[in-house]
Amino acid sequence: MTEVCALASGSNGNCYYIGNESEAILIDAGISRRQIVERMNEKGLNPLKIKAVFITHEHSDHYRGAKVLSKKLQIPIYLTTQTHLKSYQTMRPANVVNFEAGDVISIGNFRVHSFKKQHDAIEPCSFRIEHEGKNIGVFTDIGTPCDNVTHHLNKCHLLFLESNYDVDMLEQGNYPYYLKKRVASDIGHLSNDQAKNLIEEHAGDMLKTIYLSHISEDNNRGEIALDTFKPLMDKYIIKLTSRYAACEVEVV
Repeated sequence: MTEVCALASGSNGNCYYIGNESEAILIDAGISRRQIVERMNEKGLNPLKIKAVFITHEHSDHYRGAKVLSKKLQIPIYLTTQTHLKSYQTMRPANVVNFEAGDVISIGNFRVHSFKKQHDAIEPCSFRIEHEGKNIGVFTDIGTPCDNVTHHLNKCHLLFLESNYDVDMLEQGNYPYYLKKRVASDIGHLSNDQAKNLIEEHAGDMLKTIYLSHISEDNNRGEIALDTFKPLMDKYIIKLTSRYAACEVEVV
């Protein structure tokens, strides 16, 4: 049995849970230790099962809770050396394990496949987590899909996939021009349309469930993202994540 849950997903914080009966890992810790523990408890998930936290990149919405969580629960934080050095000194946890993008790390019965992606960070990574023959992908903060992204996507049974912005909302919104350009760049984020096209072109036959993730509060709406994916709903179960609360726990 593999349980997954998006504890938080959005520009104010990201944290994704993957666990089994006795152990668990987190991808990112971008909300506070208190929020992580509270949201896990609300969903009947035991924080004491967490064996490791994997950090995708140094931006605070993926990293801010790692230091205190690591200290309070004695959990190692896995991140690349460059990500560690680029992060704010005040956010750096003491219990750090460095890896290189492309490494496969075993944590109990989990195999965590790391790979480099394109984003405006020093050494951004995403992860595919393999457990009992099932693969869960956490694919957010992707400017444009590279070969690494498409390769690992093809193996996923369940996917947390960035669907960050609606093109019209971004263009017509209040962001300054430089920020609009950054979001839509090859090192920014995936739009709803880009995310849909990625699934159409590269999803494998095993993929069943997609959680639309990292949805912008200013430049998107959940209903717009879902409407974009409407043509794929006969083939996939498509759900939304939230920045304000944990989603339901899904068994893969």
